[in-house]
Amino acid sequence: MGHAYTTIACDVYARYCRSQHWDVKFTTGTDEHGKKIEQSALAAGIEPQLFVDQVSQHFRNLLSTLNITNDDFIRTTESRHKKAVEYFWERMKERGYIYLGEYSGWYDIRNEAYFSEEELVNGKSPLGGDVQYMKEPCYFFRLSEFNRQLGEFYENNPDFIVPIQRKNEILSFVRQGLKDVAISRTTFNWGIKVPKDPAHVIYVWLDALVNYLTLNGYPDNSKQGADVFWQNSIHIVGKEITKFHAVYWPSFLMAAGIPPPKQIVSHGWWLSEGEKMSKSTGNVQDPVKYCKLFGSDSLRYYLIRELPFGADGNFVLEGFVNRHNTFLVNSFGNLCHRTLSFIKNYADGIVEKPNSSEYIPDDAIFIDAITRGLTNAVQNMEQYYFNKYLETLEHLSSIANQYIDKHKPWDLRKAGLTSRMNAVLFVLLEQVYKITKFLAPVIPISSEKILKQINIPYTPAILPKERIPRKVEIHSPEIVFEKIDVSDLTQFDVYAND
Repeated sequence: MGHAYTTIACDVYARYCRSQHWDVKFTTGTDEHGKKIEQSALAAGIEPQLFVDQVSQHFRNLLSTLNITNDDFIRTTESRHKKAVEYFWERMKERGYIYLGEYSGWYDIRNEAYFSEEELVNGKSPLGGDVQYMKEPCYFFRLSEFNRQLGEFYENNPDFIVPIQRKNEILSFVRQGLKDVAISRTTFNWGIKVPKDPAHVIYVWLDALVNYLTLNGYPDNSKQGADVFWQNSIHIVGKEITKFHAVYWPSFLMAAGIPPPKQIVSHGWWLSEGEKMSKSTGNVQDPVKYCKLFGSDSLRYYLIRELPFGADGNFVLEGFVNRHNTFLVNSFGNLCHRTLSFIKNYADGIVEKPNSSEYIPDDAIFIDAITRGLTNAVQNMEQYYFNKYLETLEHLSSIANQYIDKHKPWDLRKAGLTSRMNAVLFVLLEQVYKITKFLAPVIPISSEKILKQINIPYTPAILPKERIPRKVEIHSPEIVFEKIDVSDLTQFDVYAND
């Protein structure tokens, strides 16, 4: 579920950026090297390559299930990636940042990371994995030489790490003084070999980080600093790997003569009933099952809405059901269906822009409230406050429901005030149209269904001040969101995770 959240968050942001007519290259993939992979393959009784082929395909399938619109997918076992990693290694080495030595320390196999004695927490790594003491010859990267450079880079790029709490953690770590880090291993074989020294395997975190360059055409496109995509590159990652992306990665890049990406965006963890999801604890929530039961839009909505940016979120079945029923069904779904049904049944399915004389001050107040809210939503999205983006849209849906309840087009019809009724419906439909388009990055399938019912020629732009045509003839409305009726949540929980 944590992987699903990261991928959905990236997809929501990519869809939004496309709606602003930006050129987007949205990439994801699977890291497939390391001792953990080798051991897992051995336990399964198959070769590592076959093992990662199966695992990678599982993640590819998940992308389709979650309705993800990535432009490329990288597997770190691909030849294009091996070529990029080897070239990257050679550039760092020829510039004097790699040397041969010996490492001894505590190794977290699950997270593929070394830690010092001081970093251990109750005998485990800071990431919660079991550790074992290891000693082996390895190549080192001169990270200690980047204390000043990193400090200056952070100062000159104050928004490089977001949110602020992750930035403060990284600044505190760097101020303690950086030490050289091991970047090769000799105790296993599953990985990319060090150029000209095949007894060493390149450390999986160096290997994996280079994927961003591979996906941007490196090393054939070697001048990444002049590349418009790299200049605007954003990495969205979980908080547990922020240090690798915000400390090691920019240092590696500087050592190879490449500028760091534009931004590292770090999100929190998904917990299950208050604990971090883990196969070992048996509390994993299966995103595929939720998509099969309720559709991908409901899961996408819940994950994006429930997790405050930068903080941890708690996945609770009751919370999922409540979010679905309260907003998707009762608020937004009801708003759309009651508006379109009334237009279809009592206005011959047609609304037209009214004469200025038919507007009243309340209409302008309503339109202004929606426009200001959508403007705030844009700011939230562009600052990665995805949950606040949806919180704003929830509020606007509520305002729209209040507008229709207050101005009662059914009473206007009974009173023969058809011109005023048409004005209310036109104003209402325009705001429903805009709210739906703003929801499209998060619930694309449902939004598309609603927009087809509204029947306005499609334009991808999401604009707070967008206007609908002077005359709109809607299609027959249909209910898009069905209520989830769970009478026994305990049995349902077992079924959902079967």
